[in-house]
Amino acid sequence: MEQVEAYDRALREFDDRVHHVGVGQWNADTPCEDWSVRDLVNHLTSEHTWAPWLLRGSTLAEVGDRYDGDLLGDHPVRAWERAAAGSREAFHAPGAFEGTVHVTGGRTAASEYGWQIITDLTVHAWDLARGIGDDDTLDESLAELVYERIAPHVDAWQGAGIFAPPVEVPADARAQDRLVALLGRRP
Repeated sequence: MEQVEAYDRALREFDDRVHHVGVGQWNADTPCEDWSVRDLVNHLTSEHTWAPWLLRGSTLAEVGDRYDGDLLGDHPVRAWERAAAGSREAFHAPGAFEGTVHVTGGRTAASEYGWQIITDLTVHAWDLARGIGDDDTLDESLAELVYERIAPHVDAWQGAGIFAPPVEVPADARAQDRLVALLGRRP
């Protein structure tokens, strides 16, 4: 699977769940400690609002704090849709996965940044589904690909506060269960 196809599938996974959030579910808990459904969607909305800037070469200082705080306002689904549309356009631009981008830890390869976005979309689609009681089944080939891409890096991420410690699952667990468990969730 090409990286842009993985991005599209991951975006679709998260987007589908956002469109399933019921009116009274925005304050529901998610598997992400201390994050409600609204907090989770706001996190991804912020991330995807940043993406076009970063892929165009902007630095964190140039973007500044304009996307801090609540980006969802009174219309969370519409806010997400705008962010997702801009992100999708940016990731589909010629050469989007080439070069480098500025991130919190410094400069990183645009392709690595792309995998970070794909991972966040995929895992948070599962989190969001759990938070709203929706079907949490992920695209199996996407889950397998993301698992294979991030498994070598998990040890290095421990202690950085990005993910909780991995949870054990049977060796024959399906890809999505291995993926979410690797990132500290209980399937």
